[in-house]
Amino acid sequence: MKRTIKAMEEKYLLPAAQLVEAVFTDHESAEEGALVRRLVEEIRSKRFYLRELELVMVDEKDDVIGYCMFSRFHLGGKYENELLLLSPVAVKTALQRQHISKELIEYGFEKAKAMGYKAVIVEGNPRNYRSRGFMTSADFGITAHESVGLPAPECLMVKPLIPGGLDGIHGQVNYSDYQALR
Repeated sequence: MKRTIKAMEEKYLLPAAQLVEAVFTDHESAEEGALVRRLVEEIRSKRFYLRELELVMVDEKDDVIGYCMFSRFHLGGKYENELLLLSPVAVKTALQRQHISKELIEYGFEKAKAMGYKAVIVEGNPRNYRSRGFMTSADFGITAHESVGLPAPECLMVKPLIPGGLDGIHGQVNYSDYQALR
């Protein structure tokens, strides 16, 4: 199967949102699927959005089979031009375990690095992200605000994109800018 990574285009906005909702519905619940879709749509409407870092993978029929979004992120109003949030990541359920998310994320790292970003934050299962170079963020002075409600501290991770990319970056992750996460 031929697969191509593309930055977001108008024609992929709806199919990408539908994919995200379907995947999170399949693996979590209908409520979680709807929530994550609302988050995608909300990020698209905010100053944090970077169209060139909202990525899709399409197959030979130009159908969206994978998705990831990197958006600007701040810690207490700082680092917005240095730090990115990776969320969400979704791969069509029938095509999982074929390195689609890996390819999307690695492509995103390179593109973000070229754009001058220094580090990426992600919240999720460490088993899914350690192989991509993510480390527990608390080890670097980046912790979750109590409102985040992490299952464990190691579920909040960070990856430097450049040597020393995390130097001087510290603070609390807080999602209060996002209505969908309240």
